[in-house]
Amino acid sequence: MKRKRIFIGLAVIFAILVFFFLVIYLIGRFMGRESQFAFGDKIAVVEITGLIAQSSEIIEQIHQHLEDAGVKAIVLRIDSPGGGVGPSQEIHREVQKARGKKKIITSMGSVAASGGYYIACASDLIVANPGTITGSIGVIMEFTNLEELLKKIGVKGVVVKAGEYKDVGSPFREMAPNEKKIMQDVIDNVHQQFIKAVVEGRKLEPSSVIKVADGRIFTGEQALELKLVDRMGNLQDAIDMAAEMVGIEGKPQVVYPKRKFSVWDLLLGELTSAVLKNLKEGGFGLNYLLSPSS
Repeated sequence: MKRKRIFIGLAVIFAILVFFFLVIYLIGRFMGRESQFAFGDKIAVVEITGLIAQSSEIIEQIHQHLEDAGVKAIVLRIDSPGGGVGPSQEIHREVQKARGKKKIITSMGSVAASGGYYIACASDLIVANPGTITGSIGVIMEFTNLEELLKKIGVKGVVVKAGEYKDVGSPFREMAPNEKKIMQDVIDNVHQQFIKAVVEGRKLEPSSVIKVADGRIFTGEQALELKLVDRMGNLQDAIDMAAEMVGIEGKPQVVYPKRKFSVWDLLLGELTSAVLKNLKEGGFGLNYLLSPSS
């Protein structure tokens, strides 16, 4: 009798587990995406969309896929105008390290420019749509001078500082020539870092990269002619190419990032975007960013 209860209990547990995996699978299918529990050889898709303001989530996804023996290649789906220099460089570095373990293919969406392109050039293969906007190999740092406006409304800014250049870029006054030179030297140095990343990642001559590293944008077709990308195609084409590169026969299992539906995450994301927008408008931070004014 006791043994019978144990068998019944195990059967119930097994049934619950089967039901759980079935629900997960159906949810994945309902969302139009393959389940995270797909079996066999897999292609993982890592999405980099919107303003690149932080790197931790993308890097975490890359590490998870590297640890999964079933994932044979990673496709970076980039649809971004770029963003902060720091986050772009951090993701770029992790992609470089990942290339030594698995194939990394970039699929460009509507826009993969500036910081988005910086990340892409670390991958094994770049696939773009003919009309993808890419390139924008440059650095931008914007400042706002409110001095004349403050005078008109009778407001005077007061700055207390220790260090001659501590208030460089202050909105309360005009930037002095020597201060502009300091900022220009910083931007030029970061620009050279971008050029170096493209030269090494794309295996191009420095002179050919320098010619187009003036912040201009290109279509996917133009970028192909300049050897900034490798092939024309959409996301599915990139997935198929990845499967071919790693020897997967037939239709590969595709793993997409988990979707989060937390209201708190949504609110926090909106708040972060708003803060970053205000900081940018205030002129803070170096950016590999496709500028609206360009």
